[in-house]
Amino acid sequence: QVELVESGGGLVQTGGSLRLSCAASTRTFNMAVMGWFRQAPGKEREFVAAIRRGPGSITDYADSVTGRFTISRDSLKNTMTLQMTSLKPEDTAVYYCAAAPGGVVREPYWYQSWGQGTQVTVSS
Repeated sequence: QVELVESGGGLVQTGGSLRLSCAASTRTFNMAVMGWFRQAPGKEREFVAAIRRGPGSITDYADSVTGRFTISRDSLKNTMTLQMTSLKPEDTAVYYCAAAPGGVVREPYWYQSWGQGTQVTVSS
């Protein structure tokens, strides 16, 4: 059973914007934490952003994307989104959405469900 499906990746020029979406099953969407990670060729998977379920929907961002990316979740649609603006070539990677029952939101180890990934390419 596919629990997380990303969409919205593509090719964009430096300074442009993209909006990634992650459709989740109800069980997965109800996990405590949902997050976005990315992996560039030859590099390890790295944390991008995370959002906690519950009052206030507490968010966390990697320093490299703070002020440019915004994570949000829609409980009516079981969807998480990542709005990316002011994109840079170094943002080029495969982006993955993931869900965790808890733990350290910046560490991939804690995430139990992963999507298949969507490619984001930023041209210079």
